[in-house]
Amino acid sequence: MDVQTLSVLNADTDAARAAGDLLRSRYGDVPPERADVIVALGGDGFMLETLHGCMHLNVPIFGMNQGSVGFLMNQFRIHGLMERLQKAQPVDVHPLSMVTRLCDGGTAEALAINEVSLLRETRQAAKLRISVDGKVRLPEMICDGVLVCTAAGSTAYNASAHGPILPMGANVMAVTPISAFRPRRWRGAVLPCTATVRIDVLESRKRPVSAVADYTEVRDVEWVEVRENRDAVLHMLFDPEHNLEERILREQFTP
Repeated sequence: MDVQTLSVLNADTDAARAAGDLLRSRYGDVPPERADVIVALGGDGFMLETLHGCMHLNVPIFGMNQGSVGFLMNQFRIHGLMERLQKAQPVDVHPLSMVTRLCDGGTAEALAINEVSLLRETRQAAKLRISVDGKVRLPEMICDGVLVCTAAGSTAYNASAHGPILPMGANVMAVTPISAFRPRRWRGAVLPCTATVRIDVLESRKRPVSAVADYTEVRDVEWVEVRENRDAVLHMLFDPEHNLEERILREQFTP
């Protein structure tokens, strides 16, 4: 791709700020809406924040790691950035849409690039009912919670909850229980990306549950619907030797 202008965004840490100053002094800096590529400096959390904040701009984002894990990031190097961007491989991701009904009768909506998770708010376990495309598939699950994730997010919270790692391009999403007490043997499901997942909170007043789309939290929900949003697309760029598809595939063979 032809890259002439960059917008450099950095997390609010010493390392990310210093890296941002170096890049701006060498390559210049324009507002995100005028850039050919947005360069995000930080960790995975900052990458998610940048993707959310710049989603409406339709500008590709190239992350460089100045955080801890950096699964969604490329390696930080000051030299040869424009050449790297010319050779970078694009990955397009559709986020999940979360629609919730609250116990007080209100509603809330949010987008999630990694996952939508439902979590108990108190010492009492949550009681949840899971439906797919209008059909009840799990009448009652007693658990700490449940999550629905994209392929891009399947190596994050989902993997920690022992959910499946999903290949990019498979057009599927995962539903993964979090510390399920009953049914103990249910390990989750892999669904087509066209599915609509509805999670009803049983005994919602007695056993309150919150819903979280990436970092947007809604408390005291009665039900949540999750589906892939095909109208929204996020453009990420990766070095060929560290592309996201290869990283996700490699994770499946990591001991």
